[in-house]
Amino acid sequence: MQITAAMVKELRERTGAGMMECKKALGEANGDMEAAIEIMRKSGAAKAVKKAGRVAAEGKIAVAMNDAGTEAAIVEVNCETDFVAKDDNFVAFVDEVADCILNNAPTNIDSLNGTALKDRKSVEEVRQELVVKIGENIQIRRFAQMNVEGGVMASYLHGTRIGVLVALKGGNEELARDVAMHIAASRPVCLDESGVPAELLDKERDIIRAQAEESGKPAEIVEKMVEGRIKKYLAEITLVGQPFVKDPDTTVGKLLAGAGAEVVDFVRYEVGEGIEKKQEDFAAEVMAQAKGSQ
Repeated sequence: MQITAAMVKELRERTGAGMMECKKALGEANGDMEAAIEIMRKSGAAKAVKKAGRVAAEGKIAVAMNDAGTEAAIVEVNCETDFVAKDDNFVAFVDEVADCILNNAPTNIDSLNGTALKDRKSVEEVRQELVVKIGENIQIRRFAQMNVEGGVMASYLHGTRIGVLVALKGGNEELARDVAMHIAASRPVCLDESGVPAELLDKERDIIRAQAEESGKPAEIVEKMVEGRIKKYLAEITLVGQPFVKDPDTTVGKLLAGAGAEVVDFVRYEVGEGIEKKQEDFAAEVMAQAKGSQ
């Protein structure tokens, strides 16, 4: 059967795939449009697997919250480039995944991937189709859910790259949002000293002690120096110890205490944090190609 330009155009509009890929699929399906779509879906899964090895450190953070403000979800979905992170299809997918998490409460990524979206396709099926359509590795990296009873919850998005959820016991919505904005700006590691991982504290203590010992001062003075700097370090990384961004003369802990409130839980996501990006050395690449052509 002859594959016409109109057929290729229709298949492109329905799948979002490239012209040559559409023409090839129609040829394999002998012009049957539905069969061609099925062929492309099957090959798309393979392509999605192939692209999965590529580093995806860009992307978007999305937050969804119920009308009552008692339940919320936050998710990070990664892609390879900032350009795709702004693509309407990618943005819509991330927002829909956030709503899916809020409404279905999946327990992990595998559970989420098997959950149906609005069009009855699973999250994983839609993700794979998007990989084929956009041509980049797309991965749901992480998500969190938060519930609060008898308290206040707030979210804050700084663009699409930083997202925060925070739950308070006591206080009000304005305070909760101020704290969420503070968390976005100041990157606290944990709520208070009790939440600091022991290995992180030990590592920092060893570094500070090594630096203090270089001063040549007596051991007892060195220990006082270490404890003083550890106290300062804890204030820097704990939410309640940090100076409040809107009023550096007071700490977040004092701000909360003055309002009769306390933070029950918080989550802060930043796109790509902790993902090692591939460093491109274009000069070396050109040199290697030049040598190879000799």
